Amino acid sequence: MGVLPGGRPVSRRRALAWLGIAGLGSLAAACSRRLSSARSTSSPSATATRASSGGSGSSGTAPSCVLTPELTEGPFYLPLNLVRSDITEGKEGAPLELDLQVVDATSCQPIRGAIVDIWHADALGVYSGVVPLGANSTAPSTSGTFLRGVQSTGSDGVATFQSLYPGWYQGRAVHIHVKVHLDDQTVHTGQLFFQDGLTATVYGATAPYDTRPVADTTNEGDDIYRQGGAQSTLGVKRKGSGYVGAIIMGVNR
Repeated sequence: MGVLPGGRPVSRRRALAWLGIAGLGSLAAACSRRLSSARSTSSPSATATRASSGGSGSSGTAPSCVLTPELTEGPFYLPLNLVRSDITEGKEGAPLELDLQVVDATSCQPIRGAIVDIWHADALGVYSGVVPLGANSTAPSTSGTFLRGVQSTGSDGVATFQSLYPGWYQGRAVHIHVKVHLDDQTVHTGQLFFQDGLTATVYGATAPYDTRPVADTTNEGDDIYRQGGAQSTLGVKRKGSGYVGAIIMGVNR
């Protein structure tokens, strides 16, 4: 059970239905981003998830996109269905805009109305709504719903979130969890990663990241990243005092 922006509880099915209707109005306007903008921030690995715009070529075969690799959901998913683009809830950290594009892995066409669900740790490596890592079973759960949210893709297939650069926790590289739903079915579960050099830059110059020790796990030292994270690495560039990250996720309808 989740809540709508006004605070009313809503089931997953109702949230998905509400998003489908809202996609025709103000929510679509809020989510919509030009396709060219998403492409301009994409990393080479993200760009590889779509075919070139040159058509079928001499082979006569239809264009195809790379299916985004499935990666473990992890232990921290909560089906809250918080329909919102700003998921920060006043948390401190480096601003991060996420432009996440969903395309058909066969046709490479953007998918409108896909439901994108993300969640990640705060700058101190803590997830909302769960018992912190290392705590015993009797410890109180972490409060709040920070850094969790759901958005519907616009006509360009892009869902946009206003978030923060994630913090690290023991044994994992820096990452964001993501699920994509179509017609009330989960069509993708994955994790999004960052270049290690960028993480070092952010952590070394920004509070409160700089109050913690150096992250103990790089991408190559992360078992989940090695399963396919190189294809799920965000393309990131500076935007004002923060960053904007983008990726194209190819999914099967």
